[in-house]
Amino acid sequence: MAEQHTPRSLIVSLYGAYGRSPDGAPLPVAELIRLLGVLGVDAPSVRSSVSRLKRRGLLLARRTADGAAGYALSDDARMLLDDGDRRIYARTVPALSDGWVLAVFSVPEAERHKRHLLRSRLARLGFGTAAPGVWIAPARLYEETRHTLERLELAAYVDLFRGDHLGFAPTAESVARWWDLPSIAKLHEEFLDAHEPVLRAWSTEPGGPEEAYRAYLLALDSWRRLPYADPVLPLELLPENWPGTRSAEVFAALHELLHARGAEFVRM
Repeated sequence: MAEQHTPRSLIVSLYGAYGRSPDGAPLPVAELIRLLGVLGVDAPSVRSSVSRLKRRGLLLARRTADGAAGYALSDDARMLLDDGDRRIYARTVPALSDGWVLAVFSVPEAERHKRHLLRSRLARLGFGTAAPGVWIAPARLYEETRHTLERLELAAYVDLFRGDHLGFAPTAESVARWWDLPSIAKLHEEFLDAHEPVLRAWSTEPGGPEEAYRAYLLALDSWRRLPYADPVLPLELLPENWPGTRSAEVFAALHELLHARGAEFVRM
């Protein structure tokens, strides 16, 4: 799962963690190669992955202030990362009273490829399936869902509703049908297996800026997928000893320990 770090994913994680300057300044290509090289990604793989992200409209070729070649985030990419921050760094405990957002879609047969795109994108946003063509998620995901559907030009096929679950089955039983909770729990356990030992090591014997940067970016690259696979449901709807609680604590502690220290290496 999360430990399969691809060059493209690591580049997105790098921009998310350290590449969003307020003035939109680009990261020089030479810096991208240096910073990805520390993670074991060679220069040709960096250039190839950057080209793919450019074709997707997420990175824009720009010159730095001193004239060097570089890449800046597009407006869509910046919105994508800003939306992601609300999940990745969220520390609020969801409440059942927050309610739900429903996505109900209908796609003409002539455009059935968009039906598949809608399903896959809603799943990646953390929606569960309540019924054919009816997808459900915690209500706090409404804004990000709207942004995503508009960006992909899929909004015309979807109606969004907000409300409460009124029955007939208990909500906890329904949640177990809407989402594959054992699979989500396994993702959290894998994250803990990989990164809880890192937290223990850094808590007792901190390393230098380069080591902090490497450990943090790998943890972030693993973690940032999880709040999308896991919609982060109220605890009363989840099985006992839910591992998502501990994995969120581990990532938050790693962020506190490593992010600023890693930034020292990025600025070198």
